[in-house]
Amino acid sequence: MRRAFCDSLVRNSHRDEFVFLTGDLGYGALEPLRASLGARFINAGVAEQNMVSVAAGMARNGTRPWVYSIAPFLYARAFEQIRNDVCMHRLPVVMVGNGGGYGYGVMGATHHALEDYGVLLTLSGMRVMIPAFDSDVPSVVDQLFATSSPTYLRLGLSEEPKGWSTPPFAGWRKMCSGSKGTIVAVGPLAGGLWGLCESLASHERPNLWCVSELPINELPKMFLEDVRGTAVLCVAEEHVASGSVGSSLASQLGAIGCWPKRFVQRLAIGYPSGRYGSQQFHRRECGLDPAAILASVD
Repeated sequence: MRRAFCDSLVRNSHRDEFVFLTGDLGYGALEPLRASLGARFINAGVAEQNMVSVAAGMARNGTRPWVYSIAPFLYARAFEQIRNDVCMHRLPVVMVGNGGGYGYGVMGATHHALEDYGVLLTLSGMRVMIPAFDSDVPSVVDQLFATSSPTYLRLGLSEEPKGWSTPPFAGWRKMCSGSKGTIVAVGPLAGGLWGLCESLASHERPNLWCVSELPINELPKMFLEDVRGTAVLCVAEEHVASGSVGSSLASQLGAIGCWPKRFVQRLAIGYPSGRYGSQQFHRRECGLDPAAILASVD
């Protein structure tokens, strides 16, 4: 998604208030943005805490700062600054974490973002965007230039089936309908599932929903109808159990008395084999590959 992200920001580079700060990352991807912004493209160096504090000061003075890094270097290393400097003052700083979940693969646990949005949503006023497809990014970027709240943008790998037309961006999207359970996939996980589900006959296919915006403030009526009409609900996300979308969804469904007969979570469970590999390797170990997720609603 980095290329779509860069293209969308270049399109907005005419905004005088727009400033972009990077923690010495983005080489081979963000050069067009650097050329478009000139002095408003700032390499803050390997100093993420300072980068976030500087962005907060800029936002306080009326600019629209975006800060960029590998996801854990941003939300984990600079958590105190995000909490105290950005969120306590409700400043419109957009924090962009690249490589959500196991996105950085063989680089290992230090580069994986398995608890990012759960941690950040504990902070006052925080909003999280998790686009599923490259085509989502322009709409998300436009929304974030208009927002007045702190936001975390989690970028991953777009996984839509080749040649398919993706639906317009929305916080909740129904990707396909079926009669065999209901699956909620968070962000890019929806792409591979969508392709697999559409290859199945309708009686073998689940209802598939994609969630791309957090926190969950209101559940769509159509989704609640699907939950009531199927026996099993599965929530799949590249994130640990604590602070997960599944936990939030379970709480909200319980509060309104809309509960499936069976509730399943497919989550990031760390490193079962003690080995590192590609993002797909880690997903398979955790049961987050499309076939395993689909099997959860059998």
